Amino acid sequence: MAQTIKHSEFVLIGGGIMSATLAILLFEKFPGKKITIIEKLPKMAEESSEAWNNAGTGHAGNCELNYTPEKKGEIDIKKAIEISEQFKETFNFWKYCAEKGYINNLSKCVNEVPHVSFVQGKKNVAFLEKRWRILKEYPHFSGMAFSNNKDEIKEWLPLMMEGRSDKEDIAATYFNNGYDVNFGEIADQIFRFLGKQKNVELLNNSNVYNLQKTDNKRWLTTVKGQNVGKHWKIVSNYVFIGAGGGTLPLLDKANIKESKGYGGFPISGLWLRCTNPEIIERHHAKAYGKAKRGAPPMSVPHMDTRVINGRKELLFGPFAGFTTKFLKHGSMFDLPRSVEFDNIMSLLGAGYQNLPLVKYLIKQVRLTFKDRMDMLREFYPNADNDDWKMVVAGQRVQIIKRNKKGFGKLEFGTEIIVSKDKSIAALLGASPGASTSYSVMKQVMAKSF
Repeated sequence: MAQTIKHSEFVLIGGGIMSATLAILLFEKFPGKKITIIEKLPKMAEESSEAWNNAGTGHAGNCELNYTPEKKGEIDIKKAIEISEQFKETFNFWKYCAEKGYINNLSKCVNEVPHVSFVQGKKNVAFLEKRWRILKEYPHFSGMAFSNNKDEIKEWLPLMMEGRSDKEDIAATYFNNGYDVNFGEIADQIFRFLGKQKNVELLNNSNVYNLQKTDNKRWLTTVKGQNVGKHWKIVSNYVFIGAGGGTLPLLDKANIKESKGYGGFPISGLWLRCTNPEIIERHHAKAYGKAKRGAPPMSVPHMDTRVINGRKELLFGPFAGFTTKFLKHGSMFDLPRSVEFDNIMSLLGAGYQNLPLVKYLIKQVRLTFKDRMDMLREFYPNADNDDWKMVVAGQRVQIIKRNKKGFGKLEFGTEIIVSKDKSIAALLGASPGASTSYSVMKQVMAKSF
């Protein structure tokens, strides 16, 4: 097998929206410096960023009730405000990229779709109204409307009100200026621009299988080309790992102190996809409900209008499934291989302290198509089985982090890991993820340089 030594100032592992964003920031901050981006799959942005593998919601705290938890009768809105600010900052970055020619067609990537919170039951109705009264006082959410009037909600959500009992207690908030985002399209357009630059190299079909520090404190990234019958060793001053579920195994290979104690628990996703064009046209919103008790935040049920490749779609879910893969296109041995001496207590501790989550996942795995349709009917009572089919969504890895007692706890946000010498950085976590990609990558830049 032929071997080539390459040199690059920066090596970015993973071809999703995070690496695309960081590549632009590096491209501008260090003009002319060599940037190499490595992606395992044949095309960029085919894993977590790909349109069918995520909800496509421009997460801004408008409709996601898990961002405004109620604690001892008080609603905490700090997270919603933070995410709203980060999304606005990221959206402005995309517009800047379009102005600079990094993104060729932003209208193909972002579409206006109202963001709606929908709840059932007196307790949830009271919670939603209380949440709205607090949020509407802030500029980010001043345009949000609340209603428990069924006729008004029917104007917002005609499909979801059809066949619903008049005696049911329901309420909704409606935010008109929400967005559906095709994160994969954004990343793909940025990579198309970068691929034309002399100082940028895109390596597809290329798998990183080793990371090690050289004697002169540079990084040696070993890459195997899947189709070309050779492998490379790339010498660089800086490495960023933004490989979604593939980040943890690569961090283990890098063997930096800052990554010790981290573990991950993979959760696969499924959607119900509507196949009836008439039904699809009757719903135009991202309608988010409230998560079931014990469910992880990524499993908040929602009925989503999507615009993918110019075509309107309608999805409901997500439904969680168990797999040992860390990536949708990964290996069944990903989870077993990730268990090491320094993180085994984190993994066991997280499982013990989150038994409701474990029980929830077991129930989700056992769901039949009929069970999932029954869950859809809580949102859309008249849903017909013949109008829907199951499709496989993306893969997520819940971060497990060692706490002060040495046991693990689940982390539901985004975690940035940077080595002490600032020569390597990595990104772990999912939600809100791509919606705040610029804000997150700006933090990576600040911590690294």
